[in-house]
Amino acid sequence: MQANCPNCSQRIVIDDAKVPDRAFSVKCPKCQTVVKFPGKGAAPPTIAVAAAPATATFAVPPASGAFPAVTPTAGPAETPAAESGPSEEMRAQMMAQLRRELAIGEGRPAGRAMVALPDRARAGAMALPLTRLGYQVDTVDNPGEGARLLEQGVYDLVVTTRAAAAGGRESLYQRINRLSADGRRRIFLVLVGDEFKTGDGTQAWAVMADLVIAARDVPNADATLLPTLAERTRLYQVFLDARKRLEASAV
Repeated sequence: MQANCPNCSQRIVIDDAKVPDRAFSVKCPKCQTVVKFPGKGAAPPTIAVAAAPATATFAVPPASGAFPAVTPTAGPAETPAAESGPSEEMRAQMMAQLRRELAIGEGRPAGRAMVALPDRARAGAMALPLTRLGYQVDTVDNPGEGARLLEQGVYDLVVTTRAAAAGGRESLYQRINRLSADGRRRIFLVLVGDEFKTGDGTQAWAVMADLVIAARDVPNADATLLPTLAERTRLYQVFLDARKRLEASAV
Protein backbone atom coordinates (compact mmCIF):
# COMPACT_ATOMS: atom_id res chain seq x y z
CA MET A 1 0.00 0.00 0.00
CA GLN A 2 1.32 3.45 -0.81
CA ALA A 3 0.29 7.11 -0.65
CA ASN A 4 1.77 10.58 -1.10
CA CYS A 5 2.13 13.06 1.73
CA PRO A 6 -0.37 15.89 1.23
CA ASN A 7 2.19 18.39 2.55
CA CYS A 8 5.47 17.59 0.84
CA SER A 9 4.41 14.95 -1.68
CA GLN A 10 6.80 12.42 -0.18
CA ARG A 11 5.92 8.93 -1.33
CA ILE A 12 5.15 6.60 1.59
CA VAL A 13 5.13 2.83 1.01
CA ILE A 14 3.71 0.34 3.58
CA ASP A 15 4.27 -3.39 3.33
CA ASP A 16 0.88 -5.00 2.58
CA ALA A 17 1.62 -7.74 5.09
CA LYS A 18 1.79 -5.18 7.90
CA VAL A 19 -1.38 -3.28 7.00
CA PRO A 20 -4.04 -3.76 9.71
CA ASP A 21 -7.72 -4.38 8.96
CA ARG A 22 -8.81 -0.97 10.30
CA ALA A 23 -7.73 2.49 9.19
CA PHE A 24 -4.44 3.73 10.57
CA SER A 25 -2.09 6.74 10.42
CA VAL A 26 1.65 7.17 9.96
CA LYS A 27 3.94 10.20 10.04
CA CYS A 28 5.69 11.36 6.91
CA PRO A 29 9.40 10.57 7.38
CA LYS A 30 10.29 13.87 5.71
CA CYS A 31 7.96 16.50 7.21
CA GLN A 32 6.29 14.54 10.03
CA THR A 33 2.83 15.25 8.65
CA VAL A 34 0.28 12.64 9.72
CA VAL A 35 -0.92 10.65 6.71
CA LYS A 36 -4.03 8.46 7.03
CA PHE A 37 -4.29 5.05 5.38
CA PRO A 38 -7.35 2.82 5.04
CA GLY A 39 -7.21 -0.66 6.50
CA LYS A 40 -7.47 -3.90 4.58
CA GLY A 41 -11.16 -4.23 5.44
CA ALA A 42 -12.10 -0.76 4.20
CA ALA A 43 -13.83 -0.62 0.85
CA PRO A 44 -11.93 1.29 -1.78
CA PRO A 45 -13.20 4.81 -2.30
CA THR A 46 -15.92 5.09 -4.90
CA ILE A 47 -15.43 7.79 -7.43
CA ALA A 48 -18.67 9.16 -8.86
CA VAL A 49 -18.44 9.47 -12.58
CA ALA A 50 -20.86 11.80 -14.29
CA ALA A 51 -22.95 10.04 -16.85
CA ALA A 52 -22.04 10.96 -20.37
CA PRO A 53 -24.72 12.86 -22.24
CA ALA A 54 -26.84 10.79 -24.53
CA THR A 55 -25.54 10.71 -28.05
CA ALA A 56 -28.07 11.15 -30.82
CA THR A 57 -27.93 8.39 -33.37
CA PHE A 58 -28.47 9.37 -36.97
CA ALA A 59 -29.27 6.90 -39.68
CA VAL A 60 -26.79 7.01 -42.51
CA PRO A 61 -28.40 6.61 -45.92
CA PRO A 62 -27.18 3.74 -48.03
CA ALA A 63 -24.78 4.37 -50.85
CA SER A 64 -27.60 4.36 -53.37
CA GLY A 65 -29.00 7.51 -51.80
CA ALA A 66 -32.36 5.92 -51.04
CA PHE A 67 -33.53 6.17 -47.46
CA PRO A 68 -35.11 3.10 -45.86
CA ALA A 69 -38.88 3.12 -45.62
CA VAL A 70 -40.24 4.51 -42.37
CA THR A 71 -43.51 3.23 -40.99
CA PRO A 72 -45.34 6.12 -39.29
CA THR A 73 -46.97 5.54 -35.94
CA ALA A 74 -50.72 5.54 -36.27
CA GLY A 75 -52.29 8.47 -34.45
CA PRO A 76 -55.89 8.99 -33.47
CA ALA A 77 -58.22 8.71 -36.39
CA GLU A 78 -59.54 12.01 -37.67
CA THR A 79 -63.23 12.28 -38.28
CA PRO A 80 -63.89 14.18 -41.51
CA ALA A 81 -66.25 17.09 -41.25
CA ALA A 82 -69.67 16.39 -42.57
CA GLU A 83 -70.13 17.92 -46.00
CA SER A 84 -73.77 18.80 -45.75
CA GLY A 85 -75.80 21.91 -46.21
CA PRO A 86 -77.44 23.88 -43.43
CA SER A 87 -80.21 22.27 -41.42
CA GLU A 88 -83.87 23.00 -42.07
CA GLU A 89 -83.93 25.24 -39.01
CA MET A 90 -80.94 27.23 -40.26
CA ARG A 91 -82.52 27.55 -43.72
CA ALA A 92 -85.72 28.86 -42.16
CA GLN A 93 -83.77 31.43 -40.13
CA MET A 94 -81.80 32.54 -43.19
CA MET A 95 -84.97 32.94 -45.22
CA ALA A 96 -86.68 34.90 -42.45
CA GLN A 97 -83.68 37.22 -42.16
CA LEU A 98 -83.55 37.78 -45.90
CA ARG A 99 -87.28 38.45 -46.07
CA ARG A 100 -86.81 41.13 -43.41
CA GLU A 101 -83.96 42.69 -45.37
CA LEU A 102 -86.09 42.70 -48.51
CA ALA A 103 -88.91 44.28 -46.47
CA ILE A 104 -91.39 41.64 -47.56
CA GLY A 105 -94.77 41.91 -45.88
CA GLU A 106 -97.78 39.63 -45.84
CA GLY A 107 -99.08 39.13 -49.35
CA ARG A 108 -96.24 41.15 -50.84
CA PRO A 109 -93.85 39.15 -53.07
CA ALA A 110 -90.10 39.59 -52.87
CA GLY A 111 -90.07 40.02 -56.62
CA ARG A 112 -90.40 37.96 -59.74
CA ALA A 113 -87.91 35.27 -60.64
CA MET A 114 -87.38 33.29 -63.81
CA VAL A 115 -85.84 29.83 -63.83
CA ALA A 116 -84.78 28.73 -67.32
CA LEU A 117 -82.89 25.44 -67.10
CA PRO A 118 -83.02 22.57 -69.64
CA ASP A 119 -83.31 19.99 -66.85
CA ARG A 120 -86.77 20.22 -65.28
CA ALA A 121 -85.69 18.49 -62.07
CA ARG A 122 -82.97 21.07 -61.54
CA ALA A 123 -85.36 23.85 -62.46
CA GLY A 124 -87.75 22.65 -59.77
CA ALA A 125 -84.95 22.39 -57.22
CA MET A 126 -83.93 26.00 -57.92
CA ALA A 127 -87.52 27.28 -57.85
CA LEU A 128 -88.30 25.80 -54.42
CA PRO A 129 -86.10 28.05 -52.21
CA LEU A 130 -87.09 31.11 -54.24
CA THR A 131 -90.77 30.33 -53.70
CA ARG A 132 -90.17 29.89 -49.97
CA LEU A 133 -88.39 33.21 -49.94
CA GLY A 134 -91.43 34.91 -51.39
CA TYR A 135 -90.55 35.22 -55.07
CA GLN A 136 -93.13 34.70 -57.76
CA VAL A 137 -91.30 32.08 -59.79
CA ASP A 138 -91.83 31.37 -63.49
CA THR A 139 -90.29 28.21 -64.90
CA VAL A 140 -89.66 29.08 -68.54
CA ASP A 141 -89.29 26.40 -71.20
CA ASN A 142 -89.15 28.87 -74.09
CA PRO A 143 -86.06 31.12 -73.77
CA GLY A 144 -87.45 33.42 -76.46
CA GLU A 145 -90.51 34.21 -74.37
CA GLY A 146 -88.31 34.63 -71.30
CA ALA A 147 -86.06 37.06 -73.17
CA ARG A 148 -89.05 39.13 -74.26
CA LEU A 149 -90.31 39.45 -70.68
CA LEU A 150 -86.79 40.10 -69.49
CA GLU A 151 -86.39 43.12 -71.73
CA GLN A 152 -89.61 44.52 -70.30
CA GLY A 153 -88.02 44.62 -66.85
CA VAL A 154 -90.35 42.01 -65.37
CA TYR A 155 -87.76 39.88 -63.54
CA ASP A 156 -85.60 40.68 -60.53
CA LEU A 157 -83.81 37.32 -60.45
CA VAL A 158 -82.90 34.95 -63.27
CA VAL A 159 -81.50 31.42 -63.09
CA THR A 160 -80.18 30.06 -66.38
CA THR A 161 -77.17 28.55 -68.18
CA ARG A 162 -74.63 30.01 -70.56
CA ALA A 163 -75.57 27.64 -73.37
CA ALA A 164 -78.32 28.35 -75.87
CA ALA A 165 -81.39 26.13 -75.93
CA ALA A 166 -81.53 23.35 -78.50
CA GLY A 167 -82.08 24.94 -81.89
CA GLY A 168 -81.64 28.45 -80.51
CA ARG A 169 -79.18 30.93 -81.96
CA GLU A 170 -78.77 33.02 -78.84
CA SER A 171 -78.84 32.05 -75.18
CA LEU A 172 -80.83 33.84 -72.52
CA TYR A 173 -77.50 34.64 -70.87
CA GLN A 174 -76.38 36.51 -74.00
CA ARG A 175 -79.65 38.44 -74.08
CA ILE A 176 -79.16 39.50 -70.47
CA ASN A 177 -75.70 40.84 -71.26
CA ARG A 178 -77.17 42.98 -74.04
CA LEU A 179 -79.46 44.81 -71.63
CA SER A 180 -78.75 48.41 -70.68
CA ALA A 181 -76.59 49.01 -67.63
CA ASP A 182 -79.62 49.95 -65.54
CA GLY A 183 -81.61 46.95 -66.75
CA ARG A 184 -78.74 44.56 -66.05
CA ARG A 185 -78.19 46.04 -62.60
CA ARG A 186 -81.77 45.25 -61.62
CA ILE A 187 -81.27 41.52 -62.15
CA PHE A 188 -79.66 39.05 -59.77
CA LEU A 189 -78.19 36.56 -62.25
CA VAL A 190 -77.49 32.96 -61.26
CA LEU A 191 -75.67 30.74 -63.77
CA VAL A 192 -75.77 26.94 -63.46
CA GLY A 193 -73.32 24.62 -65.21
CA ASP A 194 -70.86 21.77 -64.91
CA GLU A 195 -68.01 24.19 -65.56
CA PHE A 196 -68.62 26.13 -62.36
CA LYS A 197 -67.56 25.72 -58.76
CA THR A 198 -70.45 26.71 -56.50
CA GLY A 199 -70.02 30.13 -54.93
CA ASP A 200 -66.71 30.89 -56.69
CA GLY A 201 -66.55 34.68 -56.82
CA THR A 202 -63.78 34.78 -59.43
CA GLN A 203 -65.77 32.63 -61.85
CA ALA A 204 -68.90 34.72 -61.23
CA TRP A 205 -66.98 37.92 -61.95
CA ALA A 206 -65.50 36.46 -65.15
CA VAL A 207 -68.94 35.61 -66.57
CA MET A 208 -70.60 38.77 -65.20
CA ALA A 209 -72.97 36.85 -62.92
CA ASP A 210 -73.94 37.42 -59.31
CA LEU A 211 -73.61 33.74 -58.42
CA VAL A 212 -72.44 30.53 -60.11
CA ILE A 213 -73.63 27.07 -59.07
CA ALA A 214 -72.26 23.70 -60.16
CA ALA A 215 -75.01 21.60 -61.75
CA ARG A 216 -74.48 18.78 -59.23
CA ASP A 217 -75.03 21.21 -56.33
CA VAL A 218 -78.46 22.43 -57.46
CA PRO A 219 -80.38 20.33 -54.86
CA ASN A 220 -78.58 22.22 -52.08
CA ALA A 221 -78.32 25.55 -53.89
CA ASP A 222 -80.11 27.48 -51.14
CA ALA A 223 -77.09 27.01 -48.87
CA THR A 224 -75.19 29.40 -51.16
CA LEU A 225 -78.05 31.31 -52.76
CA LEU A 226 -79.54 32.78 -49.57
CA PRO A 227 -76.41 34.39 -48.07
CA THR A 228 -75.25 35.63 -51.49
CA LEU A 229 -78.63 37.17 -52.22
CA ALA A 230 -78.66 38.82 -48.78
CA GLU A 231 -75.18 40.25 -49.32
CA ARG A 232 -76.11 41.56 -52.75
CA THR A 233 -79.26 43.16 -51.31
CA ARG A 234 -77.22 44.98 -48.67
CA LEU A 235 -74.64 46.02 -51.25
CA TYR A 236 -77.19 47.56 -53.59
CA GLN A 237 -79.55 48.91 -50.94
CA VAL A 238 -78.68 52.52 -51.74
CA PHE A 239 -79.30 51.90 -55.44
CA LEU A 240 -82.57 50.08 -54.75
CA ASP A 241 -83.83 52.93 -52.56
CA ALA A 242 -82.93 55.50 -55.21
CA ARG A 243 -84.64 53.40 -57.89
CA LYS A 244 -87.82 53.13 -55.83
CA ARG A 245 -87.93 56.89 -55.30
CA LEU A 246 -87.36 57.50 -59.01
CA GLU A 247 -90.09 55.07 -60.02
CA ALA A 248 -92.50 56.56 -57.47
CA SER A 249 -91.92 60.06 -58.81
CA ALA A 250 -92.53 58.91 -62.39
CA VAL A 251 -96.00 57.57 -61.58
